[in-house]
Amino acid sequence: METHPIALDAAFLFKGAPNDQCQAPHMGYVLKGKYGMRTADGVEEVYEAGDAFFVGPGHTPITFAGCEIVYFTRTEEANRELPVAAANMMKYMQEQGMQAPADQPSPQSGED
Repeated sequence: METHPIALDAAFLFKGAPNDQCQAPHMGYVLKGKYGMRTADGVEEVYEAGDAFFVGPGHTPITFAGCEIVYFTRTEEANRELPVAAANMMKYMQEQGMQAPADQPSPQSGED
C-alpha cells in the first residue's frame, strides 16, 4: 500500500534497471486520487480512484499528490527491482535534503 503526498514523475527510481524501467508486472487498485504509469512505448495510462489496473514489465510510475494505491507484485520480482529503486530513492532524498527513515527489520528477515 502506498500514499503519495506529492506529484512526481518517478522514472528516476529505475535508472540503472534494464531499459531504465521497472521489469516487474503489477496488479493494483487506486483507493484515492490518481496514479499513472508510462509504458516502454511511451504511452501514459492514468488510473483514478476505484480503478483496478495491471501493468506489465517495462514501465515507470507517475504519482499524483494525494494518491493512495494498493498493488501486488510477486516477491521474487519485487526483490529483483527493489535494490535499484531503493538506491535511487536514497540518492534523491539526499539531494532534496530529506532525512531517510531509520532502518527497520523486514518482517521477512526474521529479525526482532
